Amino acid sequence: MNKKIIPFLFLPVLVLSSCATKQDLVVVADDLRKLKTESETIKTQSAGSYSDVQKVHDDIFRLEGRIDEAAHKNAQTFARLGMEDSLLVHKVDDLESRLQKIEQYLGIDKKEQSSLTAAKPKESAESAKPSGVTDDAALLKEGLDRLGKNSFAPARESFTTLLKTYPASALADQAQFHLADSYFSEKWYEKAILEYQVVIAKYTKSGKRPVALFKQAIAFEKIGDAANAKARFKTLVNMYPKAPEAALARKKIQ
Repeated sequence: MNKKIIPFLFLPVLVLSSCATKQDLVVVADDLRKLKTESETIKTQSAGSYSDVQKVHDDIFRLEGRIDEAAHKNAQTFARLGMEDSLLVHKVDDLESRLQKIEQYLGIDKKEQSSLTAAKPKESAESAKPSGVTDDAALLKEGLDRLGKNSFAPARESFTTLLKTYPASALADQAQFHLADSYFSEKWYEKAILEYQVVIAKYTKSGKRPVALFKQAIAFEKIGDAANAKARFKTLVNMYPKAPEAALARKKIQ
């Protein structure tokens, strides 16, 4: 074969190869454009998703801030109320101490006075006693039996009936204390704190007063109010240093 003819034999192959390469480049370029378009779409979607996530995060952060602010305000309120209650307790005790000194100075016979004053409430209570209502001792026993069975609402009904029907009863302080105890046992500590306060402020001579102070302090601990709990423990130790609850309160203070 003539050597001059050989190069012309390979010319169609080179032309076809060149055409195939250009076609492949067009396909590759088209695929590249598609990939770029898909990439931009994904970026746009990712940016939108990130924006939504960031918005949710910001909302959660603001909500947490509001919760913390509310908790701080509640703590301040309880602290203020605790201070006011403590001052009220001390004022009542101070007033009673002054009255006792005045009675001693005037020479008033306490036994004679108490017998005269006790007779009238008893008569009025008996006259005001509704028909079909059992006596105060039976109501207290009924409430305690129900409380022992964890029937908290029925127990409170018995104690409340006693307090309303026999407000001057010698058992009224016990009814009020066990009424508070029913809320404490039910873990309704905020309500228990208020009901124990009635024992503390109203029944100042009650033997239930030291334990009411102690359990009120425990209730403050249960709701996370350490400041008021410590204030109540200190009040208990100062007012009733020899009470069994005072020894427990000292350990709490330490």
